[in-house]
Amino acid sequence: MSERTTTAATAEAPAGAGPTAAALIERPARAAPASGPGRRPPGLPTGLLRTARPRQWVKNVLVVAAPAAAGELASRHALTQLVLVFLLFTAAASAVYLINDARDAEADRAHPVKCRRPVATGQVPVSVAYGVGGLLAALVPVAAALLCNPMTAALLTAYVLMQLAYCVSLKHVLVVDLVVVTTGFLMRAMIGGVALSIPLSRWFLITAGFGALFMVSAKRYSEAVQMAGKGGATRALLTEYTTGYLRFVWQLAAGVAVLGYCLWALESGGTANGSLLPWRQLSMVAFILAVLRYAVFADRGTAGAPEDVVLRDRALAVIGLVWAAMYALAVADL
Repeated sequence: MSERTTTAATAEAPAGAGPTAAALIERPARAAPASGPGRRPPGLPTGLLRTARPRQWVKNVLVVAAPAAAGELASRHALTQLVLVFLLFTAAASAVYLINDARDAEADRAHPVKCRRPVATGQVPVSVAYGVGGLLAALVPVAAALLCNPMTAALLTAYVLMQLAYCVSLKHVLVVDLVVVTTGFLMRAMIGGVALSIPLSRWFLITAGFGALFMVSAKRYSEAVQMAGKGGATRALLTEYTTGYLRFVWQLAAGVAVLGYCLWALESGGTANGSLLPWRQLSMVAFILAVLRYAVFADRGTAGAPEDVVLRDRALAVIGLVWAAMYALAVADL
């Protein structure tokens, strides 16, 4: 009886009357379409950006490594080319992330963390992720050939093909997965020199390559330690590795990286061209301290993404800045 009376009273209420219970109830119903399919277009660009992993773009700063080592950062041409190479490498990496997430969408939906990725949630349709990723992968080498040089285009093409092969099958192959990820870092460190036609020192390649292997294997070791005794692993291949093997790899890589850097630093004896201090030799101290500090997190099993380790540890960041200053002084012969 009371429900009929309320309904009748609501239906007969004049248009100028104040808000009724029915009006208050209807307001959420009117707002509901805003969170439905009509909201997808505004959310699609944001979803694509999140899928491109902006936090990972900091890795691409490595494109300045070779030109910085050669002291070729002073000219406007060099800086312009490096900015361009940074953007091209970022686009290439983003293409790989988009295609990878589209391929793994079903598996990601069953994962406790990856289920929040835009492709897994449906914010970015699988077809759109494939389309945008494929378009970027095709355009990046063409843009590099037109705006840089053929070798830069070849290196970017090799990077994209290697990373796509990694997404499809290589990430399931023991040891090869470590080599592919390490090579991706090494390519970042090389491409700035390739774009500016700077000869790459053997010591630079040894230090950069084994330094990258050190961080990659330390991350894998940390993942294996954290997942020990648990029901599953974020990477299926982690069950194939032993923590002892991964510890051996990061320790070996750290040792070779330090040796390569020291041989570079000791290649010139004393001060060079009137430098106040032997900055090359002194930079060894900061470099070794940085490796030892990073190894603390690796040994604890807390060495996640390299950029996260560096940014969250103030002491490591300070050591890195001191090393960078000494390295710059050595290159500039000051």
